[in-house]
Amino acid sequence: MSIAQSINHQDRLLTINVNDGEIKNALPGVHVTPCFLDPDNGVWVIRARFDAGTVLPRHFHTGVVHFYTTAGSWHYVEYPEDVQTAGSYLFEPAGSIHTLSTPEGAEGFMIIEGANVNLNDDDSLMFIMDAGWIERTLHAVAQQSGQKMPRYIKPGAAVGFSD
Repeated sequence: MSIAQSINHQDRLLTINVNDGEIKNALPGVHVTPCFLDPDNGVWVIRARFDAGTVLPRHFHTGVVHFYTTAGSWHYVEYPEDVQTAGSYLFEPAGSIHTLSTPEGAEGFMIIEGANVNLNDDDSLMFIMDAGWIERTLHAVAQQSGQKMPRYIKPGAAVGFSD
C-alpha cells in the first residue's frame, strides 16, 4: 500500500504567466499582475511595476514581506543607502514602517502576509491594503478602465460541513 496519496487532485498544475497581462495604474504609477490572492488567509503574491517617480504612502506592515526586485531600482525613503536593484531580495519583518520610492522605476515580485496600513503625513489612517482590498481594487480598476483582468490563483474551497 502506498503511503503517498494526493488529497488535492489536480488535472493540471496551478500556474500562470505574468506576461499574460497586468492591471495598469492599479494605483497611480503602479501596474499589478496578481499571481495568488488569498483574502481568507491574508496572503497576496503580486508582480508590480512602478513608474519612475512613484512614491507610495508611508505604511505599516502587519505581517512579513518578501520582495524580489527583477528590474530597475527602488529604496525606502527611511533607508536611502539601501537601494534595491535587479537581483535584490528583501525580507521585511512584521511591524516595519516605510515609504517606497522609485526615482528610476522598478519591478519585482512580492509575497505579502497580512496588511499594509497606509498612513497620512500626520500618521492618521489613510486606508488598509490587504489581499481582499487588492482583489476588489484590481477588479474595479479593470472594469472601469476596460482592461482585462489577468488570471490568478485563488485558493480555498466552498464553505460547508465536512460530512
